[in-house]
Amino acid sequence: MFIDFKTSLFATYLFLTGDSDALSNWSYLNRPPLVILIVLFSLLIVVYLMNLLIGLLSNAIEKNNNRVSYLIQKAQILAEIELFYMLPFQRRWKEWFPEVIYYYANLDEIRKEVKAMMERKEWNADVFPELKSDLLNKLYIQQNTENTAQQELNKLNIQQNTVQQDIAQNSDNQDFCRSH
Repeated sequence: MFIDFKTSLFATYLFLTGDSDALSNWSYLNRPPLVILIVLFSLLIVVYLMNLLIGLLSNAIEKNNNRVSYLIQKAQILAEIELFYMLPFQRRWKEWFPEVIYYYANLDEIRKEVKAMMERKEWNADVFPELKSDLLNKLYIQQNTENTAQQELNKLNIQQNTVQQDIAQNSDNQDFCRSH
């Protein structure tokens, strides 16, 4: 196989495809249609399998998008039913609309989503701060140190101002007492 340049190229191609028959002494020069068919088959199978993979991935993505759009549409329909087809006293029933709804959530997925929101600067700790800090503690995520440090600095500045005001008032009181 490696005596002629053409057959050595073909033997290398066969080695790349995983065929070890290139070591045999069988000459491919005597059967050129077989060589052409082997090369065409391997190339066309690769193209076909890639198209199949792309089609399966697009179906999976479309299925996921369909689920998301279904859930959004369901939420919109429920909101319309609550607003337009229910009387106000029905909307206040605790059996139908409890204050707390329990559901199962995967902690790993929540942790990834919260970290992604923090990186995208979408995690606003000023809105529901107790709830968000409790969630971060349960997920074992460190709070954003810049915001926490800034809040602590603001608290210290406020305390420093109040202490200075107290000292000033005490000194004024002492001066007032001495003058009388």
